[in-house]
Amino acid sequence: MNHYPHDSVVPYKVSDGTKKEQVRTMFDKIAFRYDFMNRFLSLGIDQKWRKKALELLRSDRPRAILDVATGTGDFAIMASGMLKPEKVVGIDISEGMLEVGREKLKKAGLEQAIELRCEDSEAISFEADTFDAATVAFGVRNFEDLEAGLLEIKRVIKPGAKLIVVESTKPNSKMVYPFYKLYMNTVTPGMGKLVSKNKEAYQYLNNSVQKFPEKKEFVNILNKLGYRNAFYKTMTLGVCTIYCAEK
Repeated sequence: MNHYPHDSVVPYKVSDGTKKEQVRTMFDKIAFRYDFMNRFLSLGIDQKWRKKALELLRSDRPRAILDVATGTGDFAIMASGMLKPEKVVGIDISEGMLEVGREKLKKAGLEQAIELRCEDSEAISFEADTFDAATVAFGVRNFEDLEAGLLEIKRVIKPGAKLIVVESTKPNSKMVYPFYKLYMNTVTPGMGKLVSKNKEAYQYLNNSVQKFPEKKEFVNILNKLGYRNAFYKTMTLGVCTIYCAEK
């Protein structure tokens, strides 16, 4: 399987842990501030991006949805509310993030509609052809092996089912890019240090975005792995991209 530059981007350069172990540790540490930081750093626009992405599933009326790298369950909760499936299963490797998510489900009375499980996206416990759709919001960059994760998602969704990915990307405009770079290099890690006491996590965010195979390149990877009808759509000057593909 191919490896990509972002596969080797890790949060803690002095750690001996694998990318997967380091990402788990990082998210466990920042879980308590994760939702706030998402809203703050995207100026709240990340919620619009997620809604736009879920609209791509509306006509399919999926009954069972898998949300991969679910974190605190944000996307799973939105999918449950917008699409009214019978069940949403969210999986993530960070128990710290899932604990925050389970508290949110309890408060919202959604414990029957959404299940959060501690699982690895590269070794999903469900049988083949289980889900009617799969979603990943700001999570594919954190896969230790991108192709293995995407193939595993393809395995557990039904033929014809869609995979929807929302991911941070670099802006298209050469005029916008210098401001974006300044924001990602200075504001993001600075706020990470101030609010979540974890500068490394938000420096990692920037580094992994810089190295990630995005837009056309990511669509090419989906095609190579046997997905079909893959396409992408950029949002807000290209700082976010929505990808859609079918099994």
